[in-house]
Amino acid sequence: MKKILFLDRDGTIIKENNKDYQIDSIEKIHFHKKVISSLSKILKKLDYELVMVSNQDGLGTNKFPEDKFWVIHNHILGILKSEEIIFKSIHIDKSFQNEKSNNRKPNIGMLSKYLYNNKYNINDSFVIGDRLTDVLLAKNIGCKSIWIKENNDHYKNFTEEEKFYYSNSDKKILEKIIKLKTNNWEKIYQYLYKIRNKLIYKRITSETNVEISLDIYGNGQYHINTGIGFFNHLLEQISVHSLMDINIKIIGDNHIDEHHTIEDCGITFGNIFNKLLCKKGIERYGFYIIPMDDCLSQVVIDLGGREQLSWKVKFHREKIGDVPTEMFYHFFKSFSSSAKCNIYIHSIGINEHHKIESIFKCFARAIKMAVKKNYTNKVFSSKGLL
Repeated sequence: MKKILFLDRDGTIIKENNKDYQIDSIEKIHFHKKVISSLSKILKKLDYELVMVSNQDGLGTNKFPEDKFWVIHNHILGILKSEEIIFKSIHIDKSFQNEKSNNRKPNIGMLSKYLYNNKYNINDSFVIGDRLTDVLLAKNIGCKSIWIKENNDHYKNFTEEEKFYYSNSDKKILEKIIKLKTNNWEKIYQYLYKIRNKLIYKRITSETNVEISLDIYGNGQYHINTGIGFFNHLLEQISVHSLMDINIKIIGDNHIDEHHTIEDCGITFGNIFNKLLCKKGIERYGFYIIPMDDCLSQVVIDLGGREQLSWKVKFHREKIGDVPTEMFYHFFKSFSSSAKCNIYIHSIGINEHHKIESIFKCFARAIKMAVKKNYTNKVFSSKGLL
């Protein structure tokens, strides 16, 4: 299920105009420091959709005409879009506080389509805003809050509306909802990155005990122990060249042979990859060619849901390192079946070590390309699903 960042605009993305609380000219637009770079990284590396939710008091009245507002608003969106920061939807309430509109934050009238839709993971979503009304919006929709303030004391300089809500709120509940208090967007990104979803998958049989954790949009960090030295080395190449964070621990019956360990690693790795990957908004296809001295390897991958391996590789040695060469096909076949993906692998060359190492590196680069977010949330399939 998709997680959402419900973002306020004024005071959160751009700085608040404290004189009349209206951003109605170019001169009044001042973006928060690092907000653009941080939102860009959030969309690239984390699994969130952006939804803007803003109160614009009296929009459409003589004091705040709509023609001035929309020119400035669209200019702000254009700047963000130039950095591939695109909002799934934008919700703006025009009412005053005394009108008690159900659409005015912290009321939830504008957001009902997200609250009763099992496509969205509201519990792990956030409201990010600079007002107490944003914190209360998080409470009312059942998610968490990141509270932005220009000063260290988040309870000073309340508006009259905030004072009203604060005096009628349960302070303990508010503190539980607020997961971070900061006006530093880099810290917001770092916090969201730190808590990003990781999945740990275990597969236990009478032959092996496999435990794998995976972060598809990681930094290329790894800790791998399969009990097979050269196989460890090859799996490390996947992490380094795909930037996935991979932890693998396997206790297997290597005293018999390597078959069960390598097969079950491929099965488990494919399963966790398939469970963790959100296919909405990914490029789907990945392809890469890598030379390594005398060898040239090519890997093409389609994450479209079909499981098929085309293996055009010949080895002329029984083993490379401590791994039987026949097991390389078996690893990729097991991964393809569990991850439900189509993989084409072709390699030519003389040095067998170079051949298989370039295959694993190429496989990693193809995955990196295929899982890349395209920022449109489109599914690249005429069927509408992968």
